[in-house]
Amino acid sequence: MIRIPAVAGAFYDADPEKLKEQIKECFLHPLGPGELPSIPKEKPQRRDNLFFIVPHAGYMYSGPVAAHSYYYLAQEGKPDTVIILGPNHTGLGSFVSVWLKGKWRTPLGEVEIDEDIAMELVRLTGIVDIDEKAHLYEHSVEVQVPFLQYLFGSEFKIVPIVIMMQTPDVAEMLADGIYKIMKIYEKKKDIVVIASSDLNHYEPHDKTIEKDNMAITEIEKLDYKGLFKVVEEKDVTACGYGPIMTVLLLAKKFGKKSYVLKHATSGDTSGDKSAVVGYLSVRFGD
Repeated sequence: MIRIPAVAGAFYDADPEKLKEQIKECFLHPLGPGELPSIPKEKPQRRDNLFFIVPHAGYMYSGPVAAHSYYYLAQEGKPDTVIILGPNHTGLGSFVSVWLKGKWRTPLGEVEIDEDIAMELVRLTGIVDIDEKAHLYEHSVEVQVPFLQYLFGSEFKIVPIVIMMQTPDVAEMLADGIYKIMKIYEKKKDIVVIASSDLNHYEPHDKTIEKDNMAITEIEKLDYKGLFKVVEEKDVTACGYGPIMTVLLLAKKFGKKSYVLKHATSGDTSGDKSAVVGYLSVRFGD
């Protein structure tokens, strides 16, 4: 079973060589890390940064911000499996949907699904359904895969999950399941979790920065309920607050701290600050 890319040629370049150049430019961009990441020939014995928040808009808008998280991920070497949590923008499928088996194709090649871990998540959480429909046209998980391939080739596996029901209860159940899996596979597999999310949408740059900062305050405190309250009560239109809540819970369970790497808006990359989207990269480590 092969998933065909839904947003190649739109959110990122469909030509493999042009796509590699596009990702390279994200790292070298003034809003990016400013240099290409170095990948160690031998992985450290212990990975410090297990969880990340990464934006998921078109690379021309959010790519430089996303590159900050991937810069840190690269420094600790290739993971065996990346669990990618994204919001469900399409309304298709069930409340929490995993693509269980086969491969995902991008212009840079095909990445295998970690079926064992995906099946364990279905079994352990009780809320994750096997459901390909939710993934067919969804971009939030897909746009992370070429960045990973740029760094590591296709010699890693993914577990793609999209979340429609973004509530604290769902985040708690999902985080509990992922925590158990990471403990079960602690000595067998090097697992990283990415929360794919943009922040406030389609308001002026200054207003978006103000609203984003309210959410970032809760993220820095690892306060998932505080984040949910800000989203609900202050109308912070972050699209992937469910994935973010999940990694905040995981970071707390693993005793990790939050480190904001970069915060910017589409106005910073496009120059049009009249109606922007907020982007954030965060690592959770020691």
